[in-house]
Amino acid sequence: MSAEVVNLRRHRKRKARQEREKTAEQNRISFGRTKAEKTETDRINRRERAQHDQKRLEQPAPSTRPKK
Repeated sequence: MSAEVVNLRRHRKRKARQEREKTAEQNRISFGRTKAEKTETDRINRRERAQHDQKRLEQPAPSTRPKK
């Protein structure tokens, strides 16, 4: 019944490396878009927001919502 010997220093370094990689992956998703992709997403969002607003039964007060 011999247990596997674990080097704690290596284990901590491996775990830290995995955490950094996880954070880097999230940052690549969040910030790694080209300007064209950002403008396309913005255009789609504005179009969908306009279509949604057109289907309202009552219009919101004009001074309460900032224009973008």
